[in-house]
Amino acid sequence: MDPQKLTALMGLEFLSTEADRVRFTTAAGPLEVHFWDEDIVRLKLGDAEVNVYPIIVGQPAAKPVSYACEAGVHIVRCGAGELRLDPGRPAGEDPGEALSVTFTHAGRTVVQPSPDGHFVRRFRIPPFARTDAGWFFSVALQPGAPIYGFGEKYGSLDKRGQRLVNWAEDALGANAEVCYKNAPFCWSPCGTQDAGGAAGYGIFIHTTARVTHGAGYPPWSNWSYAALVEDAVLDLFFIAGKTPADIIRRYTDITGRSPEVPLWSLGNWISRAYYKTFDEAEEIARTIREREIPCDVYTLDGRAWLDTQTRFYFEWDASRYPEPEKFIAIMRELNYKLCVWEYPICSTAHPKFKEMDAKGWFLKDHTGSTYRYEFDLSPFGKVLTPLPPSGLFDFTVPEAAQWWYDQHRRLHEMGVDVFKVDFGEQMPEDAYAANGDNGIRFHNAWPLIYNLLCYQASEDHYGQGLVWSRSGWAGSQRAPMQWGGDPQASWNGLAGSILGGLSWGFCGAPFYSHDIGGFYGGPPDAELYVRWVQAGVLGPFCRFHGIGPREPWYFGEEAEAITKEWLALRYRLLPYLQRQVREAAVSGMPVMRGMPLAFPDDRRAWGFELQYMLGDHLLVAPVLQAGGWVSLYLPEGGWYDYWSGERVEGNRVMDLQVPLDRLPLFVREGAVLAEGPAVQHTGELNANNRIQRVRVYGLPSAAALIHEPDLNLTVQAGKALLDLTPGCQWEVHGAAATCADGRLEVLSETPADRSV
Repeated sequence: MDPQKLTALMGLEFLSTEADRVRFTTAAGPLEVHFWDEDIVRLKLGDAEVNVYPIIVGQPAAKPVSYACEAGVHIVRCGAGELRLDPGRPAGEDPGEALSVTFTHAGRTVVQPSPDGHFVRRFRIPPFARTDAGWFFSVALQPGAPIYGFGEKYGSLDKRGQRLVNWAEDALGANAEVCYKNAPFCWSPCGTQDAGGAAGYGIFIHTTARVTHGAGYPPWSNWSYAALVEDAVLDLFFIAGKTPADIIRRYTDITGRSPEVPLWSLGNWISRAYYKTFDEAEEIARTIREREIPCDVYTLDGRAWLDTQTRFYFEWDASRYPEPEKFIAIMRELNYKLCVWEYPICSTAHPKFKEMDAKGWFLKDHTGSTYRYEFDLSPFGKVLTPLPPSGLFDFTVPEAAQWWYDQHRRLHEMGVDVFKVDFGEQMPEDAYAANGDNGIRFHNAWPLIYNLLCYQASEDHYGQGLVWSRSGWAGSQRAPMQWGGDPQASWNGLAGSILGGLSWGFCGAPFYSHDIGGFYGGPPDAELYVRWVQAGVLGPFCRFHGIGPREPWYFGEEAEAITKEWLALRYRLLPYLQRQVREAAVSGMPVMRGMPLAFPDDRRAWGFELQYMLGDHLLVAPVLQAGGWVSLYLPEGGWYDYWSGERVEGNRVMDLQVPLDRLPLFVREGAVLAEGPAVQHTGELNANNRIQRVRVYGLPSAAALIHEPDLNLTVQAGKALLDLTPGCQWEVHGAAATCADGRLEVLSETPADRSV
């Protein structure tokens, strides 16, 4: 597509004002301007009737708007928010020029037209245009301004200069632009600089259709963010925010936030593709406990519990699991939670296929016949068992969705704790759903409603839901959690996994995991394995998985010993991780935070894309090359080496070579770090032993223990008071401290390290 050849949208005329919105007409149909709130404006172009999917769950503020026309420019105001619609012509003149919009909030320009001009017209590429495929729009992208988001993308976090497609795909690695989890949402911390100051912005496109973004993409425009939306209606949200955290909070006010997750899910997960027999699965599960590898969740992958030729019908393979209750009982005996695999694809070889087909439960082709999905196994070679022709479940059929939900509830009642909700990217463009949507519009909706359905069954059964899903769309954060798919067992696979998780977190999805050891192309060598363990442990969720063994003892005695040390750290940090989970549920902030999100005022930090903050206080710099070399940046302020307790002044780049059993881990000054015991599984935790050690780094900040219910912090001028927990060890680094009357008093003067 060449945007220069598109015909710009013209012909804007005012129609009416209705409470919280204003209606116009254009040459391409109606335009509605709706202020969701003063800092969020919504524009809808087109009047086609389209199916609505569960993406928007928030409620608009319903604040009144006013309308005026000044010098031919239409102005819609809502409190501190203002949208100016310029028809591109003086009042009363015709035919006019391109329609453009400018959104300001509290005196700051948030979104404005692209400055990319043309010899004979104002805009080289149109601000808005109707196309054969759908709609096109563009706005200004300031010189030097980065732009983030767009889903789980494995390349650089700053997407400026890139063409990105939001289309859920089986990415077959973490090496290219295609990805499993997409979101038509982006943000920049750098809007325009004017008399009101600098303002960041977010843009959310409410659609499930394919979206192609040009983020300062040179073949389109260096100075524009533009998008082609293959939908009948263009539904845009412009979001004002002083910080990236503000923008993500407001975006998740619209699309919803993740609920909290069970404590056990923050423990270690172990699986492989795959355990071939009941006996092998039991043997590995028992060996994990015998070798004292901390673990909470044990997973049976696809071929581990199902018959490949007839899957998927929620049935245990009777030849290997004639009495699945016995295996579940073993899991309970060994204090594991059990996760089993699923996908929404149903073999035509199963005896029940014809019965379900007759009920209309599968997606259709253009003739109205059931779509027969043929797997392309060429990428997999001999790695995967050949898969049979299949039907694709249509979750827009209420009876089919109810059956799917009921099967989850049945297996939950049997003792399955959580499902690995795999695939979801297979909806073909030439398939049709029962609601009338074709594959272009339903493709990205399919994983969303699939994940939400599975999550709902889990939540209804246990009171607190969870899925382990691969694909996603805007709104999928409400069905926690997602993992990164199938990375290559290589240093680049590890780096891509980290970037994918950070980019997904930029889209309001707070939880992410990746396959420790890599999924394919392995096994990894011991050094890569250990470095992946360290990065996986210091993430929101933690799972060992891949084709072939990923259990620690297969990588040598040293690797196993280091892995056990790091998993012990993971379990000690559970109180801290629980705090971050609660924060995510309140604000939408991801647990794993890229530097532009964590330090929006420190532009130097933005370029260090492969390090991140784990929550509020821990800075993690993964080792991503052989030899232990890593380059990292400490932002301004005081930092403490987690291992030595040494204080380091920030605003510096550090080039380090670290031993195999360490990676650079720093604690932000002002932190209070609560740690628990290094247990074998979370079933060993209780209210009395949940917190065993509290580390204080400098004078605590007022927010150091937000969302931590078991510790009380009071910050006063020059000192902080904390309630002492009986039986808990307290460490104070970089400050003076005294104890009296069951309270710890920390002073900013006379730095010293001491234990209490």
